[in-house]
Amino acid sequence: MSKIISNKSNLQVLYEDNHIIIVNKRAGDIVQGDKTGDQPLSDVAKEFIKDKYNKPGNVYLGVTHRLDRPTTGIVVFAKTSKVLPRLNKLFSDKKINKTYWAIVKEKPESEKDTLTHWLKKNPKNNKSTAYNHEIKDSKKAILHYKIIKHLNNYFLLKVNLETGRHHQIRCQLASIGSPIKGDLKYGFDRSNKDASIHLHSRKIDFIHPVSKEQISVVAPTPQDPIWDACNN
Repeated sequence: MSKIISNKSNLQVLYEDNHIIIVNKRAGDIVQGDKTGDQPLSDVAKEFIKDKYNKPGNVYLGVTHRLDRPTTGIVVFAKTSKVLPRLNKLFSDKKINKTYWAIVKEKPESEKDTLTHWLKKNPKNNKSTAYNHEIKDSKKAILHYKIIKHLNNYFLLKVNLETGRHHQIRCQLASIGSPIKGDLKYGFDRSNKDASIHLHSRKIDFIHPVSKEQISVVAPTPQDPIWDACNN
């Protein structure tokens, strides 16, 4: 199910049925409308559905989760109000398995490890800080990473989350001295030209809440020399 089934309207659709549409978010896209006033990915997906099926009136689309603006990869939307709470429950019950790819310059001490921190979000600068112990208003964050490829000057990490905290992967990797490439906010030394960071929601696996079939979708990485090297 990893092939691209449509690439119209600047929307890369990875999977679609009557209940769900899964797309590959580009860097810079916002999933849901915010104070910037920029067109969100949810609206682009609505337009895609409206055009594809020649639907009159408003199109329903439910947002089930988000990705940070500079991040790329898989985003799942609900196409019906019936399936939205079911998808939300799968996410909250941790029955949706998401795999991320992250590129770092500084090699972590261990080839694979579990990181546990307490993250505290600062709304003023939209940034989280990692602590090794619980503090007031902090939330426990757990992720598992593994180095899966050595590149010329970088390392490709596979990351799986146990929790879904604000900027969790970005913050936790930075806290062990391995900030993600391009992520100035969390300590990388220079930005990427397109303002992206090299964090990609690569794969998702779950049991379809209606058909009960196993769904497994892989999102192609953005086209740039470093991501290309990860696929060779």
